[in-house]
Amino acid sequence: MSGEQDWNKKSVRILSRKKGNTQCADCGTPDPQWASCTLGVFLCVNCCGIHRKISEISTVKSLTMAKWEEDQIQFLDRHGNDSAKAIYEAHVPVYYYRPTHMDCQVLREQWIRAKYEHKLFTTKESSDGMPGGVKEGNLFKRGRDNGQYCIRKFVLTELDGTLKYFTKPDAKEPKAVIKIDSINATFQPEKMKHDHGLQITYVKDNKTRNIFVYHNDGQVIVSWFNAIRAAQFHYMKVAFPTASDKEIVARLPKNFLKEGYMEKTGPKPTDAFKKRWFTLDHRRLMYFKDPMDAFAKGEVFLGSSEHGYQVKAEIITSSLWNYAVTFSTPERTYIFTCETESEQDSWLNVFKQVISLPMTVREYSVEAQFKQRS
Repeated sequence: MSGEQDWNKKSVRILSRKKGNTQCADCGTPDPQWASCTLGVFLCVNCCGIHRKISEISTVKSLTMAKWEEDQIQFLDRHGNDSAKAIYEAHVPVYYYRPTHMDCQVLREQWIRAKYEHKLFTTKESSDGMPGGVKEGNLFKRGRDNGQYCIRKFVLTELDGTLKYFTKPDAKEPKAVIKIDSINATFQPEKMKHDHGLQITYVKDNKTRNIFVYHNDGQVIVSWFNAIRAAQFHYMKVAFPTASDKEIVARLPKNFLKEGYMEKTGPKPTDAFKKRWFTLDHRRLMYFKDPMDAFAKGEVFLGSSEHGYQVKAEIITSSLWNYAVTFSTPERTYIFTCETESEQDSWLNVFKQVISLPMTVREYSVEAQFKQRS
């Protein structure tokens, strides 16, 4: 019997190395060590944990430790990741966010539930969208001054490309009207200390504003995130008719390139270094006194190296933190210092990545606004 089991385990391992099965079916993690013997997909340990929550649909087993029956192996052989994706991801809208292993739990869990539990993408009719082009509902929003979360009504309208929120359910006038094309939305469970925390960042009068929202139901908050992406996608399709879907999707809400603490100094030689929270959102480098601040204390535009933007690493002694990143624009040089050499390397690499990219027509316009402001 042990010989048969050894052969079965070997057969399962061989199947896991077949084309399409070498990465987790749900998040793309290499070398998955688990499989669902009811869905016929290979999974990483983290996605396996989510599948266990939908046990009526998915039964998971370890590739190396579990006992595999012959009929289960044959089922895996007939299916596999590619076959499952052809069914469960047949009609994923182009704007819909597909999480990776780097994304937070709520995004990955709702992606898995959307596919296998709700079968959201098996037909065009069932795929998630915004019926009537309007989404309305309540979210908990953090107060700008008191930090308390209160229920606010939000209305997302595709036709006029706006997201509005109201302080009262029956309020006639919105507290804010946010243009959809200026929005970035990122999940921030650690920063917000809430598993479903969503940070909505937008630009008004060339200044960045943050609002922080959540909903106790993970499915609801993820549906808002994808509705914002959907509204932005359709708005940009009209605004930029010659742009490809791939080009537009690249501009939809996504994780910040990097966040973290650095110290910075002002433009005068006598200015002291101060600790600030930095957020890099594509070409906007914003710095805040606190990670949960609504407004940035300042912003720096990261242009292209073709136009005089440069970055380099240095060691300095005038700051508490000695590992410096010097960033030069055509108008000014900024000195940011990091606590560790690894953080210095990380910021240096991401700055280099951004300035190596050519600028778009729209980015030239943003650059001009920064220059007028300075």
